[in-house]
Amino acid sequence: MKVSIVISVFNEEAVLDKFYEAFENFKSSLKWDYELIFVNDGSRDKSLLMLSEFAKADDRIKVISFSRNFGHEAAMIAGVDNATGDGIVCMDADLQHPLESIPQIIEKFEEGYDVISMVRTKNKSAGLIKNITSKLFYKLINKLADQAEFEENASDFFAITSKVQKVLKENYREKIRFLRGYVQLVGFKKTSLEYAAADRAGGKSHYSLKRLLRFSISTIILFSDLPLKLGIYAGFTSGFLGLITLVYTLCTFKGAPSGYTTIVILICFLFAILFLVIGIIGEYISVLFAELKDRPIYIIDEKLNFDNEEKTGVDIPESE
Repeated sequence: MKVSIVISVFNEEAVLDKFYEAFENFKSSLKWDYELIFVNDGSRDKSLLMLSEFAKADDRIKVISFSRNFGHEAAMIAGVDNATGDGIVCMDADLQHPLESIPQIIEKFEEGYDVISMVRTKNKSAGLIKNITSKLFYKLINKLADQAEFEENASDFFAITSKVQKVLKENYREKIRFLRGYVQLVGFKKTSLEYAAADRAGGKSHYSLKRLLRFSISTIILFSDLPLKLGIYAGFTSGFLGLITLVYTLCTFKGAPSGYTTIVILICFLFAILFLVIGIIGEYISVLFAELKDRPIYIIDEKLNFDNEEKTGVDIPESE
């Protein structure tokens, strides 16, 4: 049995040596054989050079390097696509996701679980605002989602079997995606494990509040069509307010114009609703447009320590 450990890397030169050292000290505790798949997501620092050195030292360390930055989700998908293990673990390189949890994950694989969500109990490096917004996000998405109940505080640290990998490779190929949501959506036998996120081993988080907000909006759109129905609710609300305004105007009309302030406020309110609904529709159209263009999720520039017969995901260009 073999476990594939997928690590997304973007400008992580400050932590890669520490991760490599930690893994070298840890790997003897693994019950299964392993492969370490680093996915270089268009790093502009020395990350790729360092990963190449790791690959030279151990042929079980494999490297996938993108032609440019495609994002964290694309990097994890590339790792999943190219993994050859019976079980696959996705994690970050900053050591916030503890290596010590992997033996527990393997035990769950042996018990027959196909999907293992790693639930973060606390995050030492996240501030109060980020922790609060994270909780609010999961509560909101669970209220809006049509088909799934998402584990609160589930992170990009998760594990799946090769059976789930096959489903993700063949069916879940959206251009805008939420991978940790997909692994909870596919079904199969699933469970969760808890962990405490440690401080980053170095560097800084690449997720700004703006990127997190954009990511949250995209996720809601992917898993719910309820925002589109706001137009119906807004229409009923506007009609009700219009009726109230009509009754008020008829009751107070005395032959001279009146209620100027009320009319202005009502018009502003209605236009605000109108533009909100148009904006929501625009977000859904942008997702449809991205799918219609059908561009590759990622493009591979270079692969190290992969056999020639190994394949990447569906419709993914490879370098010669």
